[in-house]
Amino acid sequence: MFWMIPTLFAVCTAMLVYILLVVLREAEEKHVVEYTTDTAQQFEDLFLFIPPEQIRRLTHITALVVFLLMFMLTGSMVSTAGILRGLIIASLCVVLVYLTPRIVVKIMKRRRLNRFNGQLSGALNGMSNALKAGFSIQQAFDTIVQEGESPIAQEFGMFLQQLRVGVRFEDALEQMDRRVGSEDLTLMIQSIEIARQTGGNLTEVFDRIDETIRERRRIEGKIQALTAQGRIQGRVVGAMPIILGFVLYLLDPPMMMQFLRSTFGMIILGIIFVMELLGAFFIRKIVNIDV
Repeated sequence: MFWMIPTLFAVCTAMLVYILLVVLREAEEKHVVEYTTDTAQQFEDLFLFIPPEQIRRLTHITALVVFLLMFMLTGSMVSTAGILRGLIIASLCVVLVYLTPRIVVKIMKRRRLNRFNGQLSGALNGMSNALKAGFSIQQAFDTIVQEGESPIAQEFGMFLQQLRVGVRFEDALEQMDRRVGSEDLTLMIQSIEIARQTGGNLTEVFDRIDETIRERRRIEGKIQALTAQGRIQGRVVGAMPIILGFVLYLLDPPMMMQFLRSTFGMIILGIIFVMELLGAFFIRKIVNIDV
């Protein structure tokens, strides 16, 4: 009877660990499927043909290396508090590593969208001239593909490719609109559909949209110029704690290492990190003005 209790406890613990491992494995498999599908779709929208599996493996390897490095730099095997502190900091760094690919993809999509919007005005002017010369709407798109630059030439080329394989004109326009995500392109597509249904003059429609886009970009440029000082101040103020910490480390490394290894120092760094995030959020809300 004496061995019954430890045996039952060991069996229950083993079953609990097994169930936990099964749940974690199922969650990992589900995450892999969703991550692969979502990443592949985002890469296709950016015309980047990189296997998502390679990105996932590289992220796992980088997270493991960062975890070990941060634990060795900030943790201590001497005390339980040192081990816990190292695990917390290393785990936070691992979270940042896993968020990095999504952040990079968002930055690339935003830059691609800005280039597309900048090229769309000239494309509308070229399509208007093509229609005046007697070209059809598909031929007008083809002139932009032949004479334009990426990314607008890639998007219009994909649109024409879908038409060649049998996709309806309206469906191809809708897919391009969903793929690009540009408000200016949405305005152009809606105008094309209305003109095709009502028999309107696409040349005049393109000219008016071109004028609207140019005016909007002029206003956006003026707003960017007026809010430039606020953005620069936000970046300078946000970088000051990091620069100050780096300078103090150069002046007195033992003092800074002792500060980083102490519980009070970790609390101060956590407060600074939260305040930095809040400041960046509020400054972004102030200087970002939708037109």
